[in-house]
Amino acid sequence: MNQSDSSAAGQPLTSRRTALKGLAAMATVQILPSYIALGGPKAPSNQLTKGIIGCGGISRSHLGMPGKLLALCDVDSKRLSARQAEAKKRGDGDVEGYSDFRELIARKDIDIVHVATPPHWHAIQAIAAVKAGKDVWCEKPMSRTIGEGQAMVKAVTEHEKIFRINTWFRFQSRYYGLSRPASEAWKVVHHKLLGDGPYTFNLGTAFVGNWKLGQWSGKTNLKEQEIPKHLDYNMWLGPAPMKPYNAHRVHGSFRGYWDYDGGGLGDMGQHYLDPCQFVLGKDNESPVSVEVDTQKQHHDAVLPWRRIELVYADGTKIILNAENKPEEPIITGPKGSIYRHFRTKDVPDLDKKLKELPGPPPVITDFHQAVRERKKFALNEQNGFRSSTIINIAKVALRLGKPLKFDSDKLQFIDDIEANKLINQPMRGPWKI
Repeated sequence: MNQSDSSAAGQPLTSRRTALKGLAAMATVQILPSYIALGGPKAPSNQLTKGIIGCGGISRSHLGMPGKLLALCDVDSKRLSARQAEAKKRGDGDVEGYSDFRELIARKDIDIVHVATPPHWHAIQAIAAVKAGKDVWCEKPMSRTIGEGQAMVKAVTEHEKIFRINTWFRFQSRYYGLSRPASEAWKVVHHKLLGDGPYTFNLGTAFVGNWKLGQWSGKTNLKEQEIPKHLDYNMWLGPAPMKPYNAHRVHGSFRGYWDYDGGGLGDMGQHYLDPCQFVLGKDNESPVSVEVDTQKQHHDAVLPWRRIELVYADGTKIILNAENKPEEPIITGPKGSIYRHFRTKDVPDLDKKLKELPGPPPVITDFHQAVRERKKFALNEQNGFRSSTIINIAKVALRLGKPLKFDSDKLQFIDDIEANKLINQPMRGPWKI
């Protein structure tokens, strides 16, 4: 850590809060992270530092991710204290805690900011971080709306920061129901083992389990409850509309409400859809149409749905199926299909062919390597925006309960004012992007 920063990092909380008066100018001020302040990128032997915003359940995994942990932030003092204690047990020492993410971001000794908050905060916090000179490790989904995702891409690009989404199935691990790395499915499509295309990718229950629809549905009859003293509910809401407090709106069940996320689709969608996008070669475009089979959605609570079909300009399809149809194929092309566990009768000697065929181009899958070398991570702001946009197109169609057409270049719905209003949704002041 830069010695000149160590005293500043340890200054009293009151003085740091006083300093926040100048944070409105953060958009025009570049705060250099430690690896630059020291005269250039850190040597591989030097450890990058991190701060984590959000101390919910997912933050436990961020504790164990690479980097020296210097700070944690949460608007719930109980969660913050619990995660500080956990960090200390892990050997991170006395990690400083904050209730306002802007205080954490203002620290010059933090290189990487982990955004592990509900999605309605992702754009504001990630953009503030990159403007302050930080690289960003962001939870999925990347953004709650298409417009917020666009703003994130613009900020990361303009400030030349390194960004990653916290999902990994496109470049490591086995990809859910296929029981193979996504790179092998990529070979099938790229080398046209099932024909020239177009291809259909069916993400049904046999593939993903159940989209967590029951787990992440909202409630339509919430009664106002007393706000716990340890929770700053106004700050938890942030840019979201002010609504009466109920415990089901926050923490582990927030995903069931449109103001903060999009149910099971928002929770798991980028895990499932980003590798699908990669396999289909669609990193630079979005679907041009969407149809939904759903019950009428509630204006506040996300409710279960049955089927979503998204189609690209070339006829490539992605089907999201919430019905239990275990024998449906996962990948289908003009000359056959591949089923669960990579079973097929349509490609003789499939495993042998896969071993012989070249795989996708190499990418950087170590985020800290990407930060040190100033090179894009495998899953970054650009391809991550496109996979989160698949989710957000589907969410708009679900909320409105109707088919929609989408312009992949302009990133707008075609001839639908109601749908386009959901691209850039109002933020409660003083928050904006």
